[in-house]
Amino acid sequence: MTHALRAIHILAFPNVQLLDVTGPLQVFASANEHAVQQGFETPYAPAVIARQEGSVVSWAGLGLHTQPLPETPSDTLIIAGGRGVHTALKDQTLVQWVRDQASSARRVASVCTGAFLLAEAGLLDGHRVVTHWDSCDELAVGYPALQVDPEPIFINEDALWTSAGVTAGIDLALAMVEADLGRPVALAVARDLVVFLKRPGGQSQFSTALSMQHATRSQDSRFGDLHAWMLDNLASDLSVATLAAQVGMSERSFVRHYRAHTGNTPARAIEQLRVEAARRLLGDSALPIKRIADRCGFGTEETLRRSFMRAVSVTPQAYRERFSAG
Repeated sequence: MTHALRAIHILAFPNVQLLDVTGPLQVFASANEHAVQQGFETPYAPAVIARQEGSVVSWAGLGLHTQPLPETPSDTLIIAGGRGVHTALKDQTLVQWVRDQASSARRVASVCTGAFLLAEAGLLDGHRVVTHWDSCDELAVGYPALQVDPEPIFINEDALWTSAGVTAGIDLALAMVEADLGRPVALAVARDLVVFLKRPGGQSQFSTALSMQHATRSQDSRFGDLHAWMLDNLASDLSVATLAAQVGMSERSFVRHYRAHTGNTPARAIEQLRVEAARRLLGDSALPIKRIADRCGFGTEETLRRSFMRAVSVTPQAYRERFSAG
């Protein structure tokens, strides 16, 4: 079986996130090697491109050799992210180039906050998309025509791909390789890079802030204070009656105002706070999981396991194995 050489263009700019570029770049470079070993012709021609022909300096301070913006179509156009993306999206010539280039590409993708540049070009309107967990609210507010989902590692809708923060670009590129060349080549690349071919769970497992993002950004300080009190009393009675009394409201008024300000129900918020506390103990302590369940207010180990699976999509034991500080 043969495959036509595919032009993989990864767009960089000053202060780009280094791994947003080099992660996918290495996946496609490694795929070339493993594809040939498995009987394919060399499938990809990966290149880093930029308006700044010659080189750009990444946010990490490392310079990247770049090619000029191509005049020929891209098979795959990948927009990297990083601190420089908000300056890049003000460059209307670059935004127009992205818009035009995307119209002829087989597929278009963003890594991390590269989604902002695709959104500015109008390419994400009406689509379900993801970006780095810390930028999901900003993307949703700035581009209300999008459907921002903060949980997945990456999302693929037909020819459009978006991914979560930084290393999620590797997951996205591996999925593209699997779609192009099949599972054996993609698995060989994943093994070579010592990463999951399909990472378990969503990006919430990597962010202590994601699960309470909306609540902590609420403008109502009463609920910020309430969350602090809840964190100090996770093993206590956190019924609606108790919480309402803590903020001096009737139960009905509390539930209505809490949901309006945080986008969450009190029960869901309590579960999230307890899961967050359990995550910290799983990562930073050697306490038995049964003790952690009791200390965080779950009561039983099974209740903790069910809540953990809902919130993080992995078991407490699997999370500890992955993130324990030892």
